[in-house]
Amino acid sequence: MNTLVKIDTVEWQARCDLAALYRLIAFYRMTDLIDTHISFRVPNEPNHFLINRYGIPFDKMKASDLVKIDHSGNIIESYDQHKHVNRAGFVIHSAIHHARQDVNCIIHTHTADGVAVSAQKHGLLPLSQHALKFYERIGYHDYEGIALSLDEQQRLVNDLAQHRCMILRNHGLLATGDSIPRAFHEIYFLERACQIQIKALSSHDLNYPDIQVCQHTAAQFDREGVEQIIGDAWQAALSLIESQQQEYCS
Repeated sequence: MNTLVKIDTVEWQARCDLAALYRLIAFYRMTDLIDTHISFRVPNEPNHFLINRYGIPFDKMKASDLVKIDHSGNIIESYDQHKHVNRAGFVIHSAIHHARQDVNCIIHTHTADGVAVSAQKHGLLPLSQHALKFYERIGYHDYEGIALSLDEQQRLVNDLAQHRCMILRNHGLLATGDSIPRAFHEIYFLERACQIQIKALSSHDLNYPDIQVCQHTAAQFDREGVEQIIGDAWQAALSLIESQQQEYCS
């Protein structure tokens, strides 16, 4: 555990889990230099969340690199006074954490395929099983420039509505979850759906499932027992970076 400041074991575990998530996003090549961001609400502290110290590559993220801030962007811990966070990250994440108490983890990415789909007028198409997970279950937010203005926050919240995921037009992808494993599951499937769509659109002869099949498949992704699958998938992903655990939990 970090010895510079007293952190309870629950928060420290949250920091380790979030640092692992940052590294998994890097492992799956969903990073954009030092930009994009992931946040996690501090357990038992609903008005505080953890986000990356700006400037740290995702594949090097450690628990002690994460910065605790409030919904107004204030850094909570005094030892973090020389750390800073991405302004756009604060604007986007604080808006959603504040408005959606069911959302504990938020992931925002700028992958090439995610941005490519965000630039397509039709948005995410029902071309794959991965995409059907989001059928009638995804929001869209029009591009307003780099997210630096607090005025944009309410529009972000309104466009996400009660969905878990949103496509930020001409910008990228956003996924949320009540837990880190759930948010990872959402961004993984959304990213895969975008990758598949970009490849599929190289053909002019596409097959679209019937609407009833699309709706049925989307409902199947919310079936009873899916949380166990999500948890198992998270543990499988963690095994890919298990050799890094001592480092990211420092």
